[in-house]
Amino acid sequence: MKQNLLLESSMPYWVTSSFPIIRIVLVCMIAICAVIMIVTTLLQSNANEDGQSALTGSSQESYYAQNKGESRNVKLSRATIACVSIMAICIVLYFVSLIIYQG
Repeated sequence: MKQNLLLESSMPYWVTSSFPIIRIVLVCMIAICAVIMIVTTLLQSNANEDGQSALTGSSQESYYAQNKGESRNVKLSRATIACVSIMAICIVLYFVSLIIYQG
């Protein structure tokens, strides 16, 4: 307890006033990224066709017909990866802010 009081008195004012706000912003960004990640994951189409066409060779579709939905799926996949990356960075920053200032 004494150590926290000593540490708190040595902290500049901007640290004690800005860290709670930074934490709130980080938690909001984590929540927003989580919702976006869930939505983009659910909107992606299932590309797995149980491998039947690979085994039987019965796929009669053209290249364009096979890759028609790929542009949408690629965009959704990239958005999912971006949200996961942003969320991971925000989580690390949140816990670093807890280590730096626990007030």
